[in-house]
Amino acid sequence: SAFVVPGVNGPGDITRKDGSIKHVLPAYHEESAEKAFTVLGVIRRTSCITHADFQIPYAAFVRPLLEYVNQVVYSGHQVDLTLTERVQPDATNLVAGLKSVDYETRLTINVTLKHLRPVIKRVGKESLQQVDYPIWELLKAEKLRQASSLELVASENFTGRAVLECISSCLTNKYTEGYPFIRLPRGTAFIDQIEDLAQKRLLELFKLKLPEESLTAAPWGVNVQPLSGSPANMAAMTALLRPHDRIMGLDIMAGGHPTHGHATANKKLSAASIYFETMSYRLDSNTGLIDYDALEELASRFMPKMIIAGVCVHPRLLDYARFRKICDSVGAILLADMAHIAGLVAADLIPSPFEHADIVTSTTHKTLRGPRSGMIFYRRHSSNCENSNRTVPVAEYEERINQAVFPGLQSGPHENVIAAMACMAKEASEPHFIEYGERVLRNSQALAQELLSLGLHLLTGGTDLHFVIVDLSRSSGRPNVGKGDAARVQVVADACGLTFSAVPVPHDDSFNRTSGLRIGTPALTSRGFLEDDFKIVASLINEVLNITEECNRVSNHWDSLPKLLSTNPKISSWISNIRQQVSGFALAFPMPGNDDI
Repeated sequence: SAFVVPGVNGPGDITRKDGSIKHVLPAYHEESAEKAFTVLGVIRRTSCITHADFQIPYAAFVRPLLEYVNQVVYSGHQVDLTLTERVQPDATNLVAGLKSVDYETRLTINVTLKHLRPVIKRVGKESLQQVDYPIWELLKAEKLRQASSLELVASENFTGRAVLECISSCLTNKYTEGYPFIRLPRGTAFIDQIEDLAQKRLLELFKLKLPEESLTAAPWGVNVQPLSGSPANMAAMTALLRPHDRIMGLDIMAGGHPTHGHATANKKLSAASIYFETMSYRLDSNTGLIDYDALEELASRFMPKMIIAGVCVHPRLLDYARFRKICDSVGAILLADMAHIAGLVAADLIPSPFEHADIVTSTTHKTLRGPRSGMIFYRRHSSNCENSNRTVPVAEYEERINQAVFPGLQSGPHENVIAAMACMAKEASEPHFIEYGERVLRNSQALAQELLSLGLHLLTGGTDLHFVIVDLSRSSGRPNVGKGDAARVQVVADACGLTFSAVPVPHDDSFNRTSGLRIGTPALTSRGFLEDDFKIVASLINEVLNITEECNRVSNHWDSLPKLLSTNPKISSWISNIRQQVSGFALAFPMPGNDDI
């Protein structure tokens, strides 16, 4: 075997035992080289680890040695230990195999093991840029895309720095099961307090608990562990229903959400429709509003155990009192899904579902500007529900829902996200959040009026909420953009730097060829956009429609659209011009969140 050894005359005489040339250290390096060899000797004598890296907090001692001994040979395996690659400001990592090194000279200096920390690397101290540069580059690119684009997706928002700090905190490290203060302690003392605080703040935010009330005394409770809105809906259903019980929800072509029981004649597309029997209610064809009379008549024949009041593509307020009356007539549980409108409800800007609903589910990232998560609010007791003929007593809701979430559908909750929910609830309880909600609605009205003035048809003629629905099939003056073209418009918009959603409208024949554009105001309002700014946004949307018309004139085949956008000189130049306008406009407004990524 070949190995490096200190010479018989001290550290100034360093040789390799295989007879290679002598490396001599200058006198002023003698002490540090001597200490470096001592460290190596301690590792050799005390460690039984065969293959590992060791962090040595004596870089100042090892560095001069490595300057003169570039390659060290352990059992015939050469390991490059060049200064530039292996020596860091505070540590030097030496490659394994040290136990095979035999030293002819033992130099004794008082070095204790507390100075030696065997590690594989300095785990977790490197930045993302250092560890995974490709992902870091992609995140930087996405950050720039968001900052330089007009985000108009109604279900998106910009999360603030405080919430993001919770998400990326040490709570990511913690795994728990169960619920606060009743689970076995396992390093959960602070976790329990965080989840408890999240529950209290959310109940107080929605005026379901007085500040001086305890959680158990409040008439409502909340489970903050669902990982998102869809699992929250499913947990509520499995908690209070049996397999094959009946559910009614708004038809997906009329603005309902897939988790509310969406199914086609040939296929059950949501978990709700797989495990339960579902039937959809629809809109009045004349007004475009929910047909409550038809819903009541349908419910009397179908006899559902649960009716869901919730929308994702319907821009009008719901009549929760009417839903309550219909539910009571058939003994159904009323579940209100307020995922889209929770922030507006919290700001007391639109009617709250809590007065009439038994269960309320929601996401937290849309109009609430929180993390990506879900929550389930449930009644504990209420005088206006005591005489109901529903099959599950209100007093059982809490236990059933908690068990449905854990262990029914999931195990360990994301504690970092729960902390972010608590922070979100605190932010949403401040006066500035009410101002934000008011501005969201004003901006939505300004956008609606400007789009109408440009000749576009809006579903229901306008909006009560944070988004508008453009109906391309009924927009006059655009012979080359019409029914079924929503997806083409979305693709063109994305190329121009505007993002919004192609959605179905009641007159569409297929979910695959839709005619609606859902355009929301919450995200840009978070960046400081006002009514006049949304008039400019409307004009840019109009330009997107003009470009789409030109694309359709050239070719209306779907497969040809991406090629047209990049190769047709007129179209590609047009898109480039709009993209520059969008970028310059958007970058004038600050983007909430972290400064880097």
